Amino acid sequence: MPRIAGVDIPADKPVRISLRYVYGIGPVNAVEILKEANIDLQKRARELTEDEVARITNIIDRSFVVEGALRRQIQLNIARLKDIQSYRGSRHRRSLPTRGQRTRSNARTRKGPRKTVAGKKGVKELHG
Repeated sequence: MPRIAGVDIPADKPVRISLRYVYGIGPVNAVEILKEANIDLQKRARELTEDEVARITNIIDRSFVVEGALRRQIQLNIARLKDIQSYRGSRHRRSLPTRGQRTRSNARTRKGPRKTVAGKKGVKELHG
């Protein structure tokens, strides 16, 4: 298993797919990195030489923020939004969608499992 940017990438997949296992590198960036390193896109990760792995790692270190540094940067950005009390920051604080989606229905991924509120529906009083 080759190790790139501190991450073990799957050896039996094409390099352009394996590179996506590094947090912060998606499909477009993976292809861009391989073209810059002059490596065949269909080549399997296990077929990479030490020199090719070093070239890929060098390009990633030079051009991209990945893994722990990227996670930290995202957390700092969210903390800044909360500190300046922006609308987006308040949505993050309340664990609600931040990009304008509706929450009356849906938004379950962000809000978590339903919390049942007792006595909201169906209690009908009898008028004699």
